[in-house]
Amino acid sequence: MREREEIHIRDPIHGTLPVSAREIKLIDHPFFQRLRNIKQLGFADLSFPGATHTRYSHSLGAMHVATRCFDRLFPTRGHNLGSDAPMAELPDRVRARFRQAVRLAMLFHDLGHAPLSHTTEMLMPSVGELGLGAFSGDDVTRRASHEDYTLKIVLDSALGDSIRAQFEDDGIVPEDIAELIVGNTWQGQSVRFRHGGVDYAPALRQIVSSECDADRMDYLQRDSFYCGVSYGKFDADWLIDNVVPVLEEGAVHLGIRSRAIFSFEDFLLSRYHMFATVYLHYTPVIFEKMLSRYFEDARGEFDLPADIERYCALDDVDLWATLRRSKNPWARRIAERRPFVLLDEKNEGHQHIGTTISHDELVDRLTDAGITHIRTRSRSVLSKYFSTSSTKPIFVVTGTSSAVPIEQYTPLYARYEKPALLERVFVDPEARAPARQVLSALIEHSARKAMPTAPSADA
Repeated sequence: MREREEIHIRDPIHGTLPVSAREIKLIDHPFFQRLRNIKQLGFADLSFPGATHTRYSHSLGAMHVATRCFDRLFPTRGHNLGSDAPMAELPDRVRARFRQAVRLAMLFHDLGHAPLSHTTEMLMPSVGELGLGAFSGDDVTRRASHEDYTLKIVLDSALGDSIRAQFEDDGIVPEDIAELIVGNTWQGQSVRFRHGGVDYAPALRQIVSSECDADRMDYLQRDSFYCGVSYGKFDADWLIDNVVPVLEEGAVHLGIRSRAIFSFEDFLLSRYHMFATVYLHYTPVIFEKMLSRYFEDARGEFDLPADIERYCALDDVDLWATLRRSKNPWARRIAERRPFVLLDEKNEGHQHIGTTISHDELVDRLTDAGITHIRTRSRSVLSKYFSTSSTKPIFVVTGTSSAVPIEQYTPLYARYEKPALLERVFVDPEARAPARQVLSALIEHSARKAMPTAPSADA
């Protein structure tokens, strides 16, 4: 029986996802299949019951979106690139190699996520223990991140060997994929993605990780769908249809036609609102905080090893099994879903009319009353790339084909430059009543202090 050259995967967000037989061999690898048991949103399903989707489905969807972006930026030979195309068409072989590298980089960009995604990264060892060489960065003592583990899996594991076996004949090696994922080169300067004296690496990296990347385009739509909210929706089709290559100083960057700027702004705000309403919802926030207390109290019960084989044997199932076996009180609270309850919340970006109280003073009063409490601070940011956009600019292309950096074109960056700070105080549910009394007394005290002083009779 002849092996099929292409397989189609059904997806609730994007419809049909075409995947090649060689890609399926990598998808079937245990290190990628592990992502089936890593929830995309950690504890979020405790508030949004539908949010049980995984890094596995997200990675497949992101690869599909990245391919759409690439195909729009660099059409096949013979297709009209349009008046705003700054360079000649890529030869078929070069284009196929660039396209395949982007697909694999997007497919594998989340390989290194720990159980419950970002929730357990606090347990990761120093990046120096992973042995990443030049990809470790300048500070090998810093705590490793899921991106570092992703690089380790791609560069130095059985999956990396499989990548080389399947695609080296096409001119693609694991280091190429790592370069696109991390945004840095492994050879001092980008040489692997050059053609005709032009460096295509910036645009290829921006498809994978940037202000307008395929990662965000997938997870915003996927997360909003499974959470049952509409904040993450935006006009993805129009945005993708209007991406264009921009040639600046011998390098190709990602550009967006000005007619799609409202779609881009909606895309930015979708992420901002998803953070405020879903990603930083108070329920997953307190569960993450209780989990950190468990890790501090019961050191060694659950660890994330530097050894990549042992690391890739861990997923959400292992963490939950550990929590259920543990006698630690924080673990019991998590396993039995008995979280601390929200007492007060302050949103720095949306202050309520009337009196405001100091959480410093609230915590002091709760401590004096002997009430166990937890204080959290969460930040909701519009862009994680804005401060570094000069090194990886995205451009807006106007009708005259002139290109300007996107942060100069839209006022949203300046308007939302300051992160919104969510401050919360949680208390033991058994102490809810006395805690509310402490809060009420503090509100009354603050209100009296805010009242204008009545003039004296001698005035």
